[in-house]
Amino acid sequence: MGSASKPFPPGVHVPTLTFFHGNPRQDIDWDTQRAHLEYLIKSGVHGVVVNGTNAEAISLTPDEKGRLITETRDIAIKLGKPNLPLTAGCSGGCTRDVIDQTIAAHRNGADFALVLISSYFHFALTPAAIVDFFREVADNSPIPIVIYNFPDVVAGLDVNSEMLDKLSAHPNICAVKLTCGGIAKVARVAETNDPSRFAALAGQGDWLFPALSVGGTGCIAGIANVFPRILVEIYNLFTQGKIAEATKLQKKLSKAEWGLAKGGLNGTKWIVVKIRGYPETSADCRRPVPKFVDAEKRECITSRVYELLPVEEQLAAVASW
Repeated sequence: MGSASKPFPPGVHVPTLTFFHGNPRQDIDWDTQRAHLEYLIKSGVHGVVVNGTNAEAISLTPDEKGRLITETRDIAIKLGKPNLPLTAGCSGGCTRDVIDQTIAAHRNGADFALVLISSYFHFALTPAAIVDFFREVADNSPIPIVIYNFPDVVAGLDVNSEMLDKLSAHPNICAVKLTCGGIAKVARVAETNDPSRFAALAGQGDWLFPALSVGGTGCIAGIANVFPRILVEIYNLFTQGKIAEATKLQKKLSKAEWGLAKGGLNGTKWIVVKIRGYPETSADCRRPVPKFVDAEKRECITSRVYELLPVEEQLAAVASW
């Protein structure tokens, strides 16, 4: 193990949501789940991420995580995209658990593992300990590791540029997802690394263009659950050298994403369910996350999303699917 590294594919990768029934145990609503995965893959995204933050991975059982991987792969095959890059979130309370998750993810068909710092004992984790954690996981993972830097969900722990310099040298660590909003980190990673060896990705869609402009290779962005085609269009326009068009669309998307930011994860699920016509109960996160009932936040999200929705629908109308 630890020698299986391959480049992380550039482009737009969507971290899928997980949808639940309204029964007391909130079992996964597999019909809605499959419908959403099919919608995303048909939208032309460059890759799919399951079992991440947007998927409420902390609430999922090992069996559920495994099935989410296999269902996604099966749908991709059915849609004629058997080689669609599939990344699985692999995060847990200790190094051993994370390694076991990478092995299970590989067994179920994932290509990459997205790994958060194990942070329950955050007060004991020095920068050296964090580097050692990622190295040990990468040494033992059968699939390449994408570092997931999201300080807000790991008690403020941050993988800084010095740590990334060390970790980028590992042969089985291929990328970093920067949900910290660190555009300067993207630039520093791009300056010192060939993206085919170690790539930097924006962790939100509202700075996809800025990340690309300083050497980033794409994004893993929750807003792709709402506007997958717009994100792909921004990426395509940039790579085609159509900078003015990409800039204009990025500005519009950034305004919509601010509405989603105010609603958080349960707000994102609520608007996706509303737009896509999924069962109303599938908008609820697994408890104890509360239902999204704040009228002011609902209006904020709705107004900003519906303002941009015609652009997404126009792109869908000219798609080949």
